[in-house]
Amino acid sequence: MLAVSYGGGTNSTAMLVGLLERSIVPDVITFADTGGEKPETYLHIDYMQGWCIENGFPEIVVVKKVTRDGNVLTLEDNCLQQNMLPSIAYGFKSCSLKYKVAPQDKYFNNMDAAKSVWAGGGKVTKLIGYDADEERRAHILGDDKYDYQYPLIEWGWGRNECVEAIKRAGIPLPGKSACFFCPSSKQTEIRWLASKHPDLMERAIAMEENAQLTQ
Repeated sequence: MLAVSYGGGTNSTAMLVGLLERSIVPDVITFADTGGEKPETYLHIDYMQGWCIENGFPEIVVVKKVTRDGNVLTLEDNCLQQNMLPSIAYGFKSCSLKYKVAPQDKYFNNMDAAKSVWAGGGKVTKLIGYDADEERRAHILGDDKYDYQYPLIEWGWGRNECVEAIKRAGIPLPGKSACFFCPSSKQTEIRWLASKHPDLMERAIAMEENAQLTQ
């Protein structure tokens, strides 16, 4: 089983284009929604849904973090409830693990086709969109359930090649896929958010003001 982990940004969009150019059709495409993506990213996901269908790819499956009582929990709501910021503000990456990786793993754990692969002793192959300029990130090769592959690195596609591939396919260039309140946002991204989406800027500020940063 071939599974694409789609992030909604430049790299993962280029990866889909590269797969199409090589006549490789994935079995499943998943997008983990933290609930905090910028509006432009959600619009791009909608666009890519149509593109996938037009080109014989499966629809993008949107997965979210769900609590034990069946309610969707966004990263923003969790931070507000816990009086905290996303974990990256404290030097950790658990927000990505809990709101990106875990919902996708849960989806596959309940997917009959995936369970059949595992029952037969096989693994699900996950395609990750790290490009050739960030090869250092591609350090996970596999575990008991998954093999991880990095097509952009295999193809030698850095960021420039990814942009060219998207243009070549006639797809609008996506913006950066990241939560609007991400503590890792650059100053230019913060100024852009304040200009384009002042309501989201206010929510990001409210999260910071709500966080208890000292004991």
